[in-house]
Amino acid sequence: MRKEPKDDRSELADTIEGYLLVRTHQDQARREAEDLCARLPWLTGAQAEDVTRHYLHQRVDLTRRLLQDTVERAGRLRQEYEERYADLRRSLLRRHAVCATALVACTSGIGVLALLFSR
Repeated sequence: MRKEPKDDRSELADTIEGYLLVRTHQDQARREAEDLCARLPWLTGAQAEDVTRHYLHQRVDLTRRLLQDTVERAGRLRQEYEERYADLRRSLLRRHAVCATALVACTSGIGVLALLFSR
């Protein structure tokens, strides 16, 4: 199975999409951190900023690890599927070769029998 080479536009689109996903995730994490700090009214402004910063850092690290695990798993699955596909192709090719050989043998056998009976 051949991979199509990516063109520059596709790579740029992937980069932009990745950037937008990261920004969306960071914005969502920031909103969650601010909601958390709002439920803790005793925090000072500096403490709330510190909690928000720690929450964002922890959340981004967790997301990065999860995405890396997902990418690695996808790579392993892709490899497994490609190997299985290649095995199935080889098996199918062998079966077709056996069937074609059997068909040729039967056809030549029938031809020989027809020749013998016609005498």
